[in-house]
Amino acid sequence: MSSTLKAQLAPLPWTEILVYWVLSFGSHLYSFYELHKFSKEHEAGLERGFLLEEGLLRGFKRDPSDFEWSFWTGWAKKSLLWTLIGHGAISRLSSIFYPKFRVPALTIYGVLAASIVLGIKGVGVLLLHLGLSFSVAQLRKPALSWTCNLLLLCTLHIQPLQEIQRGWYEIEEEYYLLLFSVAVCGLRFISFSLEHCWCPFNRGGVVQLYWLFSYTFYHPFFYNGPIITYKDYIEQMRRPAEESDRDKSAFSYFVLRSGRIMLWWCIAEYMIHVMYMHSIQSNETYLEILPPWALGGLALALVQFFYVKYLVLFGLPSMLATLDKLVPPNVPRCVSIMYSFTGMWRHFDEGLYRWLIRYIYVPLGGSRHGLLCKMLSTGLAFGFVCLWHGGHDYLQYWALMNWVGVLVENGLKSFFAISFIHSMLEQNFSAAMKRRCVALLSAFSTAMLILSNLVFLGGLHVGRIFWKRVFIQGWSTIAPPMLAFLYCFAQIGLEWTSHPP
Repeated sequence: MSSTLKAQLAPLPWTEILVYWVLSFGSHLYSFYELHKFSKEHEAGLERGFLLEEGLLRGFKRDPSDFEWSFWTGWAKKSLLWTLIGHGAISRLSSIFYPKFRVPALTIYGVLAASIVLGIKGVGVLLLHLGLSFSVAQLRKPALSWTCNLLLLCTLHIQPLQEIQRGWYEIEEEYYLLLFSVAVCGLRFISFSLEHCWCPFNRGGVVQLYWLFSYTFYHPFFYNGPIITYKDYIEQMRRPAEESDRDKSAFSYFVLRSGRIMLWWCIAEYMIHVMYMHSIQSNETYLEILPPWALGGLALALVQFFYVKYLVLFGLPSMLATLDKLVPPNVPRCVSIMYSFTGMWRHFDEGLYRWLIRYIYVPLGGSRHGLLCKMLSTGLAFGFVCLWHGGHDYLQYWALMNWVGVLVENGLKSFFAISFIHSMLEQNFSAAMKRRCVALLSAFSTAMLILSNLVFLGGLHVGRIFWKRVFIQGWSTIAPPMLAFLYCFAQIGLEWTSHPP
């Protein structure tokens, strides 16, 4: 919605922008402080409920309730951090001494590392999926490839198969790692299959299978992404090192990015030591009694922690991929400067966004064949994301909210592009005033965007309580100041879009 509106590019007085910055930053700090106070006041109750654990620093408690953070940090300490370091070492040594064997070496290492962590049976599941997907792709029928790969993804939710796979492992976390790996690899199998159907490669089946193995078992992206398409992967991996346009030394880049990742990790850990947002969101009683500022702080803390978490989870693999001369998707953009559903999808998980556009939205017609086709293409893209994440009831509501949000934003963009409406706005509003109007509309969009993210992160009960407390009970007391602060957030986001760093 933002890229085509000149109002967003209109400059505002620096004093006005300064006010927006102060109010935005100040509201973050104060709401986090109120949430911190509430957390400390109810620390004993949360501890009695076994929701807190001893912190990394003496005298501090830690909230381990975010499953994803606890899961991946636990696996990082156990094995994944060391296997990623091993990948980096193999990549550098092979690049220096045997550059022609770098890709085979990384492929073999990826298979061995996956076998050690997932076990032979776990890798066997992946190889079975890979073989079926590869075989069906040889028929060069996109619909058939889609059917095959969707059925393979659906096997993740078949109860008898789940019980069999759980029996392979001693602890539940090992089974979940297999589950996540199969889901992410499923996107790679779809990417390979459709690329092969659209543009059959002028290489033999053995060569294709070799590149599919390399793409699937590329270790930095293997378990959790980020996502890169098959076409981009092979083009970048086949590119000679001397064609790279990176002029920084590998060592300085490694030190700088490692420092940033460590900083993001420290921020994430600091947040769950001073604000127990994940434990609080799981308790409806606490959600009902949170003071208004603490309630806003909880919403901001949940989405900010999700953002910082993925800076870490995507940051380390992206750093290693960059050292391998790949061009990974950009790391997520700060959620506090996101002011639209469209922008959130485009800039948070850029790899998944590109994947959805290339393999679902554009093939189904996208915006080229009218409004109904655009609505269908967008709806099926969100439907696939819902299915890929598990298809639970709260995910269905989340996908529906995002679909409606994107449609409304695009509908408003089309409405304001009508010649009569556009000329009327040009005659009656200055460029600065049009930007303020866009920010006001974006404040409402941001409110719904935050609500949808709360449903995704906390479930339906969190979204329901926030809706009731803010828009039903607090329509005259909580909602107006909240929208005023979201207006400031939107102005900062527009300024960032207009003058990116």
